[in-house]
Amino acid sequence: MNPIYASDEQQLDFIGIGMEILRVARNELYLNMRFLDVALSSLQFVPDGQIRSIGTDGVHLYFHPDALADLFRTGRVRVARAYLHSLLHCLFGHLWIRKERDEQYWNLACDIAVEYVIDGLQLRAVHVPKTMLRREYYRKLKEAGGTVTAQKVYRELCLEHPQTMRFEQLVREFRVDDHSHWEEESQKNPNMPQPQKQRWDDIRDRMQTEIETFSKEAADDVRSLEEEIAAESRQRYDYREFLRKFCVLKEEMQVDLDSFDYIFYNYGMELYGNMPLIEPLETKEQQKIEDFVIVVDTSMSCKGELIKSFLEQTCAILQESESFFRRLHIHIIQCDDKVQEDVVIRSKKEFDDYMRHFTVRGFGGTDFRPAFAYVQELLARKAFTRLRGLIYFTDGYGTFPVKKPPYETAFVFLKEDYRDVDVPPWAIKLILEEEDLERRQEDEY
Repeated sequence: MNPIYASDEQQLDFIGIGMEILRVARNELYLNMRFLDVALSSLQFVPDGQIRSIGTDGVHLYFHPDALADLFRTGRVRVARAYLHSLLHCLFGHLWIRKERDEQYWNLACDIAVEYVIDGLQLRAVHVPKTMLRREYYRKLKEAGGTVTAQKVYRELCLEHPQTMRFEQLVREFRVDDHSHWEEESQKNPNMPQPQKQRWDDIRDRMQTEIETFSKEAADDVRSLEEEIAAESRQRYDYREFLRKFCVLKEEMQVDLDSFDYIFYNYGMELYGNMPLIEPLETKEQQKIEDFVIVVDTSMSCKGELIKSFLEQTCAILQESESFFRRLHIHIIQCDDKVQEDVVIRSKKEFDDYMRHFTVRGFGGTDFRPAFAYVQELLARKAFTRLRGLIYFTDGYGTFPVKKPPYETAFVFLKEDYRDVDVPPWAIKLILEEEDLERRQEDEY
């Protein structure tokens, strides 16, 4: 037999065996977690001799035939874990949300977050005894509080900044799949829509519904996965765009060049000498902040540095060139179970001076009603020209007013456990991560 032909035939055999191994792993995962049915059928098996084991791009599940065979020899559980590992990267959107984060730290953070979820599953199909290193690292993450997400692990890695030996130790412990196909996704235009990410977001949302309704009997076994899905499924907002919803449309004295037609202007000048047929409008509608209220919860459960970060971020957004009327009117109110301070801001200079001397006042209980009652008094005294809205920054644990106020209201929660907080039906709910408020630095979190 031709040795080249024999080699090709052997390679085809290995590919066929690899696909059968993955099909068996997929079936085992499905039998243990039926809510994964759509996700499991969303990746096509493709052999790839250039990767180290298996990997995905959100469409295909690539596998190295030899490496997969070696992994299967260590046990079917290892293959099932590797399959689930790559699948969870897709479900949690890790392939598409790295942004400006350090690539090595991000890859490791994603692997740790996924392995944490898998190690928390009480299922024989993927159960492997945890090593001492894993136990210690998981304990550290739990002590930090909140749900263990890739973003949170990334922040911890940036704070720890592990030495080379420590970093390599963590990589050896938690790395399971190959992330080289993620680079293909990251090279796409970030401003273009990402259909694969949207598809996996839809799959994840469907999974969350199924777990919460039809798979309640298995909820205890997949608690870690349920928490992570809830964290990833929560609606995320661009705080910059969110704040613009509170802008007031108002006419300001300014030449409106957008509505000016130069053709008629020049035609009139040529026809009549010095008389244009059209002149630019002297007014222009602008979306800018006018009357505005920011209330910060200063109860004992809220951290002072996070309150200041929120105000700094809000200040940075408001100080954009097109964000102010010539007469700015903002009340910054500190309130725990009573109004502790009300500072009126009328200019950028006053805002900057306020932040330089900012001090948290309060540390009592949490009650949202006094702030709304105080704003109602200001309205009665006609302290506002037109109050567009109120943003209340809080951790969410307090008493809400029952009656809807005569202005738009938003409660901004900075939460790490991602548990839903019931707000009144008349209020907007916005949930931010600590990362959303962190200012951009060289090593952006």
